[in-house]
Amino acid sequence: MNSIVQNNKDQYEKTLEFLQGDISSLRTGRVAPNLVEAIQVESYGTTSDLMQLAAISTPEPRTISIKPWDKNILKDIERALAKSDLNVNPIVDGDIVRLNFPSLTEESRKELVKILSKKLEEARIALRSQREKIKEDVISLEKSKEISEDEKFQALKELDDMTKEYNEKIKELGDSKEKEIMTI
Repeated sequence: MNSIVQNNKDQYEKTLEFLQGDISSLRTGRVAPNLVEAIQVESYGTTSDLMQLAAISTPEPRTISIKPWDKNILKDIERALAKSDLNVNPIVDGDIVRLNFPSLTEESRKELVKILSKKLEEARIALRSQREKIKEDVISLEKSKEISEDEKFQALKELDDMTKEYNEKIKELGDSKEKEIMTI
């Protein structure tokens, strides 16, 4: 019986992992390569993540340097970066593309916190929908007499405890990232 809820724990873990990846791309005081790694670049008739096409580094706290492995796609990378929602203009310097990020203002930090809040809420919504699906599965098992009523209530309690635990993890991630964003 215990296995119904535990078998679905990996869905909760995947939601948490996705959230971690999603909020890691939010900019803090120091830029990081993960801000641009997932940007889609169209080259040679296919679309690929930037990290598959170039070496990405941060030589300075507010600069990202991108060196494509194939110099022929330099313009494609520049175009993809210009179209992205980074709000910075790429600068081509020989065979390297540089992105110089301005310092975050108080207003831009608050805007990032709003985006963070939205992403956290999306993760909570995903958890709730997963919880509802698991709950329906447990109830249907009880209706088909595969489990007893007591086992159903035990599973639902376990499900609620697990959901509460993962909501706490989401809150901790959010608090940590918000602190990171607001630190000057």
